[in-house]
Amino acid sequence: MGEGAMPGESRTVDLGGPVHYVDFGGRADGPVMVLVHGLGGSHLNWDLFAPLVREHARVFAVDLPGFGRSEPGGRTASVSANVAVLHRFLTEVVGEPAVLVGNSMGGMISVLETGEQPDAVTGLVLLDPAVPGPRRALDPLVAVTFALYALPFVGERFLWWRRQRQSALVRVREMLTLCGVDPDQVPSRVIDRSVTLIEERQDVAGMDRAFLAAARSLLKLLADPRRYRSAMASIGVPVLLVHGDRDRLVPVAAARDIARRHPAWRYLEMAGVGHVPQLQEPDRLAGEVRDWMRQTALTSSTP
Repeated sequence: MGEGAMPGESRTVDLGGPVHYVDFGGRADGPVMVLVHGLGGSHLNWDLFAPLVREHARVFAVDLPGFGRSEPGGRTASVSANVAVLHRFLTEVVGEPAVLVGNSMGGMISVLETGEQPDAVTGLVLLDPAVPGPRRALDPLVAVTFALYALPFVGERFLWWRRQRQSALVRVREMLTLCGVDPDQVPSRVIDRSVTLIEERQDVAGMDRAFLAAARSLLKLLADPRRYRSAMASIGVPVLLVHGDRDRLVPVAAARDIARRHPAWRYLEMAGVGHVPQLQEPDRLAGEVRDWMRQTALTSSTP
């Protein structure tokens, strides 16, 4: 697994409240690429991947409200609310149409943004996106965990209990394991930065509320996916769909179903990879994304 380069420049902008993002720099005359994390994620999810694509694009990673260093304040963190924030980020910070790279919930948000705001997006990379699929048996731990999140009061109590009983390091390692990632295979600096991020949070209760609001709205969109499927069907830009065949959170059968429904999309299945390929196989993933961008004329052949 590649170690990547040092992180980019950290900034915060007011988009109806503070929104933190990292400017990784990159190719000034290339396309803009915006990286969108998943549920419980942050800009740190991209530390290994972003440096590998910035020779071909100008790269930003955003923390959605309620995640990373974007303290929630009084804002809601539903999927719809975060689609609106992402659109403001694209129009007010980036200032030009961008290639969106979304992982998990970030993939769902990126699909909705692309389908509903087509002028804002030039290409779409979906990394193990949260997608509806055929009826399937869920991983037992995943099923129990999300059942707890879905229940009012129970979800809040569960997060409080876990915070009292587990250190930040244990929680980081457990989240990686739930995502199908061996924590011992992730560079220690990524683990350390994730632990520090948790320990430095100020509005802990607000972050819990944001996490649960996002989780519950995500589950609702998957339970009634009409808006989501409509957005997918309307997408006219190039799409690269990547899925790990060992994803515990979104089974690969769901991605295969989406790929069958959208034959114009390029589908890449990564053997032995879980829910966050940008952490497990950053070098291979970056190579695939670079090749796809060249093949779809989103970037030129030479830096």
